[in-house]
Amino acid sequence: MRRFDQQLLALKQRVAAMGETAQAMVRDAMRALLERDEGLIRAVLAGEDKLDRFQVEIDDEAIRLMAIQSPVASDLRLLLMVARINTELERVGDLCVNACENVKMLLSEPPLKPLIDLPKMAEAAGGMLDESLKAFLESSTEKALPVIRRDDEVDALNDQVFRELLTYMLGDPATIARSLSLILLARSLERIADHATNIAEEVVYLVKGEDIRHQHPGGERARLEGK
Repeated sequence: MRRFDQQLLALKQRVAAMGETAQAMVRDAMRALLERDEGLIRAVLAGEDKLDRFQVEIDDEAIRLMAIQSPVASDLRLLLMVARINTELERVGDLCVNACENVKMLLSEPPLKPLIDLPKMAEAAGGMLDESLKAFLESSTEKALPVIRRDDEVDALNDQVFRELLTYMLGDPATIARSLSLILLARSLERIADHATNIAEEVVYLVKGEDIRHQHPGGERARLEGK
């Protein structure tokens, strides 16, 4: 391999390591609520510091490689995508911290209801993040496109959570604070899924050079899927 190829591979692996940290934060934020364990909230906060360090290191290396190698075509796209994906993962970390703020409030009160849809959302969002990063590492649109399709699944769960909790708030004002915290937690998970979708869309751009952001399901995405 060219030395530049080795440097690009090492950079992609750093992004993958950053992604593993972000995925752990998503899992720990939900586990903190399900297990009512504030220690897991501290783990998420520690993960945010780690993500921040990753972001600075990865950005610095991407800029350095662009400056000294003057890459063109696919190599330049890769470095640009690394910078974008780096930002997406950092925002996932921020959302996990936001989620933990709501978890902390919920742990100070008795449970409002059995938690069914929120764990499903967390599992789906975490799975999308995992698959989008695999797609990036393998430069695979075949792995990226299913991630994009799954975003609707998380959106539907988010709507379901909102509707259910709205009935709680309308029926008993004493549930409003806990219901709002659960709604905001669901919103954080829905946005994490959005960031995973963004990463998958970046992979499509990296591999095909085509920007499918903001496209309707029956349009460019469907064409890329061969429909």
